[in-house]
Amino acid sequence: MFYKGAARRLDDIDLPRIGHRIGVGEDELHAVLDVEASNSGFFPDGRLKMLPERHVFWRELGAGPRRDEAARQGLAYPKWGERPYPVSADARYALFARMAAIDERAAIRSCSWGLPQMMGFNASLCGYDTGRAMVEDFAQDEEHQLDAMVTFIVAAGLDDELRRHDWRGFARCYNGPGYATHGYHTRLADRFRWWQGKPDTPWSPGMCGVASVQVEDLNRVLVA
Repeated sequence: MFYKGAARRLDDIDLPRIGHRIGVGEDELHAVLDVEASNSGFFPDGRLKMLPERHVFWRELGAGPRRDEAARQGLAYPKWGERPYPVSADARYALFARMAAIDERAAIRSCSWGLPQMMGFNASLCGYDTGRAMVEDFAQDEEHQLDAMVTFIVAAGLDDELRRHDWRGFARCYNGPGYATHGYHTRLADRFRWWQGKPDTPWSPGMCGVASVQVEDLNRVLVA
């Protein structure tokens, strides 16, 4: 299963370290991750967290017999919100399997994946050649997911909005034009304020090398 891998969780320093790339702290990144995936990139069984978007599948398939069949099975429709989302991991992956049976590439591109709930069709903006390559990498480590999210934010020109805490501007691009209908921007602002009340993880750019040396030393002790 390409969507199930090592499922490693974030280390505490990953957020400030990766946020430093674009001049934001961990609070801004926490806010996005909380709203998108409740701060977890995996389901409890280790499968990559995901959500199929049937209106995107309609678009990805394009006109023709495959879309006609997907529509007949209730797997694709032209507008968002025509049917409720499946709630459980099993239900979501069952829906994905039916979509993939019609067109795996389009199905992967039509789901949001991991901590950032990144759409498969945005894989290239995250630095991947294909949606499947992105999913396979995401399945290994939440650090990869967070790194890809920041790469996307830069590629989409959203880093300025995040630094300014322009939650409307950020939400408009990251979540889509219907962001305000479910209060995406206000939830971002609320989670940012909540995290501002928490102590930051101690970190500075010079700590990376020190941490690496400490890990190497520990590994040598464990192997000896």
